[in-house]
Amino acid sequence: MLVLVSGPAGSGKTTLAHLLAPMIGCPLVSRDEIKEGMVHANPGYRPSLGDALTLRTYDLFFTTIELLVGHGVSVLAEAAFQDRLWRPKLEPLLTTADVRIIRCEVASDVARDRQLRRLDQTTTRSAHADRDWIGRSGAAADFVPLTLDVPTLRVDTSDGYQPDLATVAAFVGAPGDVG
Repeated sequence: MLVLVSGPAGSGKTTLAHLLAPMIGCPLVSRDEIKEGMVHANPGYRPSLGDALTLRTYDLFFTTIELLVGHGVSVLAEAAFQDRLWRPKLEPLLTTADVRIIRCEVASDVARDRQLRRLDQTTTRSAHADRDWIGRSGAAADFVPLTLDVPTLRVDTSDGYQPDLATVAAFVGAPGDVG
C-alpha cells in the first residue's frame, strides 16, 4: 500500500503523517525531511524556488518510495503532491501498490499563519524557500490537488482533524489489514 498525505503548505500534512504512520505500522517518507537532511550535508546552501537541490530531493523522494514499494513495503509518503508536477511519477506506482490519498485542507489564512509561525519556531525550515513561497500572492489558491483515480479522503485540519484520526487510520487500514 502507498498512502499519500498531501496538501498545500501549512495544511498540517507533516503533523498528520507523523501521527498516522505509527498507527498504521509503516514507514514515513517525507519530502521535506529528505531535503532537510540533504541541506545538512551541504553547508552554505541557500534555498530558492526550483533550485538544483530541491530537484534532487524530488528524485530521491521518488526513488525511496519506488524502492520500498518495489520490495513489498507499505509506505506513507508525505509531500504537497501538486497534480501537474507529481502525477507523472505516481501513475506508474498504481500498478504495483494500492494507493490511497489523504488530502489535508485548511483555510488559506490558517495555512499562512502556520507557515509564518513555523518560520520562527522551526530551524530546519531554513532548508526551504518558505519566505519566497509565502510572499507569492495566491500561493495557497494556486495549489492543484492530485486527481488520481484512487480512494481519497479529505481531512480538514483547521482545528484537530475532521474526520477524526481514528477514521483517517481506518480509511488506510488497520495493522494486519494493510496490503
